[in-house]
Amino acid sequence: MKKEIILASGSPRRRELLNQIGIDFTVITSDADEITTEKSPEKIVMQLSSLKAEAVAKLPVKKNTAAVQKSAAASFGDSDNYVIIGADTIVYANGQVLGKPRDERHAHDMIKSLSGGSHSVYTGVTFICGKEKTSFYEQTEVYVYDMTDGEILDYIKTKEPMDKAGAYGIQGRFAAFVSKIEGDYNSVVGLPVGRVYQELRKAGYIG
Repeated sequence: MKKEIILASGSPRRRELLNQIGIDFTVITSDADEITTEKSPEKIVMQLSSLKAEAVAKLPVKKNTAAVQKSAAASFGDSDNYVIIGADTIVYANGQVLGKPRDERHAHDMIKSLSGGSHSVYTGVTFICGKEKTSFYEQTEVYVYDMTDGEILDYIKTKEPMDKAGAYGIQGRFAAFVSKIEGDYNSVVGLPVGRVYQELRKAGYIG
């Protein structure tokens, strides 16, 4: 039986990536508290992606009319008709996790720390279907050209960095400063859709 895919994320970038590979899905955003007890970056993203998926799994089906399939289940997690996808992305540089910048000064400091070096981007993904849960992650190394203070300030003025982990978007204007990557580009954008598709197919969630 074909499953209904639910993306537990309001990220427009993740929606675009799933649309790009032709997967039909419904968006139900997660209000999970993104608090992690893990220390290593790969475990952090898997735990946070799991928390997001679990938060949607607990939601009542009847109150969420976006769901297409009819189900007698009380919550999405009580039914194996639904596959919930949670995802989380972090930038890891110099032994520190870089989240979204608090303000423009913080964004400047973040980008300055990335200039002229390399850093890792981790994206964790969790699937929940009924009582089954699967988590995995992808790691991509990103190399950044040296940036002048003027270039950093001009980039910040675009407001592009302000809602992104590490204070940059590789799919936006920051592409001018990326010398190369090693790994999955889409994972840096927010979702390793190639791996997602393969894992969904392997689990029998899609045809």
